[in-house]
Amino acid sequence: MREIGVVGLGRMGLGIAKRLKTKGWRVAGYDVSEESRRQARDAGIETHSTPEELCQWFSDRKLLWIMVPAQVVDSALQSLAPFLREGDTLIEGGNSYFRDSIRRYRELAERGVRFLDVGVSGGVWGEREGYCLMIGGDRQVFEEVEDLFRDLAYEGDGYGYVGASGSGHFVKMVHNGIEYGMMQAIAEGFELMKESEFDLDLEEVARIYTRGSVIRSWLMDLTYKAFKDFKGLEGIEPYVEDSGEGRWTVLEAVHSGVPVWVMADALWGRFRSRQRDSFRDKLLAALRFEFGGHTVKRKEE
Repeated sequence: MREIGVVGLGRMGLGIAKRLKTKGWRVAGYDVSEESRRQARDAGIETHSTPEELCQWFSDRKLLWIMVPAQVVDSALQSLAPFLREGDTLIEGGNSYFRDSIRRYRELAERGVRFLDVGVSGGVWGEREGYCLMIGGDRQVFEEVEDLFRDLAYEGDGYGYVGASGSGHFVKMVHNGIEYGMMQAIAEGFELMKESEFDLDLEEVARIYTRGSVIRSWLMDLTYKAFKDFKGLEGIEPYVEDSGEGRWTVLEAVHSGVPVWVMADALWGRFRSRQRDSFRDKLLAALRFEFGGHTVKRKEE
C-alpha cells in the first residue's frame, strides 16, 4: 500500500502531503504545533497528536518524510526513535548540513533503518507545479520508493539519484549558493537602473526581461511579480536573512580550496543588509577626515 507519514506540516511539509494525497497516496501527518495540525486537517490530511500515534497508523513498514528546520531534525528523529523498526525508511527533506545527514545515515543504519537525504527545491509553488528533488543514500532504497519521488516531482521527472548518503543535501546546498549569486546579480542590476539618469519603469523592465531574453528565468518571473506585489518596494526593510546553506557552501569551498567569489560576495551582501549602524563605515569616515580633512557627517543630537 502506498502510505506515508509526514513529520512537519509547515508550508513545505503540508504542500508535500497535499500533493501526494492528490496522487493517490494514503497520507497522515504530525507536527508539534496544534495550529499546523489544524491547517492540515482543514486541507484534508489526517493528523496525529504524537509521533507514536503516527507510527502506529501504518499498516506495514513505515515510510516517513521529515520536513522540519535543520536545527530540530535531531530532536524529531529522537522523538521517532522508540517507534522505528528494522526496514523502516526515513526521508529527510529539509535544508540540513550534508555532514549531519551522513552522520544520521550511519546512526540509523546501525538499527537497520534506511535513510535518504533529499534536497527539495520549488518552494511553495511545488505543491501545484511539482518539486525538484536531489536524492542521496543507498540506490536500492531510492529505487524502492522511486514512485514517491516521481509523484512529487516537476513534470514527473524533476528528480534524480545523485549519489551516496549526504550527496542529496550537498547538491541542494550548492544549488542554494548558486541561487544567492543569481539573486544578488538581479538585485544589483535593478538598483543600477533605479539610480540611472532615466526614469525607468522597473516593473515593465522586469516584464520585458521575462519575454525571451537570455536572462529569463523563474527568478526573473518572481522579480516581475515582486514589483507587482510590492509597488516600488516601498515599506520593505532592506534586511535579507539567510537560512544557512550559503554559509555552508562558502565554508565547504574554503575546505576544498575552490574559489567561489560570486556566491561568497552574495553571502557578504546578506550580512551587510542587516547592519543598522555600521562600525566599519564610521571608521572609514573618520579615517577620511584624519588623512584628508574630509567632512564627517555627525548624528543629530
